[in-house]
Amino acid sequence: MRRSLSLLFGSLIAFAVLLTGASPSWAYPFWAQQNYASPREATGKIVCANCHLAKKATRIEVPQAIFPDTVFKAVVEIPYDTSVQQVSGDGSPAGLNVGAVVMLPDGFTLAPQDRLSDELKEETAGIYYTQYSDDQPNILLVGPISGDQHQEIVFPILSPDPATDSSIHFGKYQIHVGGNRGRGQVYPTGEKSNNGVFNAPVTGSVSAISAGDNGSSLVEITAPDGSTATETVPAGPSLTVAVGDAVTAGAAITNDPNVGGFGQLDAEVVLQNPVRIYGLLAFFAAIALAQIMLVLKKRQVEKVQAAEGIV
Repeated sequence: MRRSLSLLFGSLIAFAVLLTGASPSWAYPFWAQQNYASPREATGKIVCANCHLAKKATRIEVPQAIFPDTVFKAVVEIPYDTSVQQVSGDGSPAGLNVGAVVMLPDGFTLAPQDRLSDELKEETAGIYYTQYSDDQPNILLVGPISGDQHQEIVFPILSPDPATDSSIHFGKYQIHVGGNRGRGQVYPTGEKSNNGVFNAPVTGSVSAISAGDNGSSLVEITAPDGSTATETVPAGPSLTVAVGDAVTAGAAITNDPNVGGFGQLDAEVVLQNPVRIYGLLAFFAAIALAQIMLVLKKRQVEKVQAAEGIV
């Protein structure tokens, strides 16, 4: 009983730390897992793009074809300029983190550790993989992790075997991939983060700029009718307006501090039947044999023609 209470208390503490200690700078893909049953919407958009608004390139390398019950690797490339820094939650500069989501076809899963080669173990050292949910082992997540050392993330994948799973068939399958670098501009609650552009709420002129809490700035704008509106700019973005400047509603009053972004793409992989490969090799051998026989027959005909004096 005492042990059970201790375990329960420890679990409650861990859960409280998770909720209170989570920072939007590292919480993805936790937010997606909590808010979406699937990371890919019906339109094909991966939900990370709802918070990470900037678009950046993402690439993936996968084999063109693989055999059943075989370990192969999918390499997600998340390139960016490592000399740049992003604004962290408190407005201070920090290095960029990266993360990736790989949506595999049904039946494809993360390869178990005992199936990895020494090379794959070395390439995946220090990377922690998670499933999107308990009932979706084919959707894998990584991140956030330091981008300086992980602009390429290797996913070791185990292909299914149709011989042991009747729901799996040989053929072509799609893989959906998303890669992110840096923090998002919008929280899942709809609020802006400090890693984006802030805009004037009304048309008018900037009548005052004052310091707020935690390094924020309060920009007061007076409209032509005499009413005022205040926009709170958190620490991080730099103001691009001064007192007396005229602004229009929706116009940017800060720079854009974001240096990251999200990208997605689709790839294809063929689950190849080994029997078809054997048949293809046999076909090639038959073609080669037929060509050799034709050459030998031509030589035989030439010898007969020469013996009969036929030019």
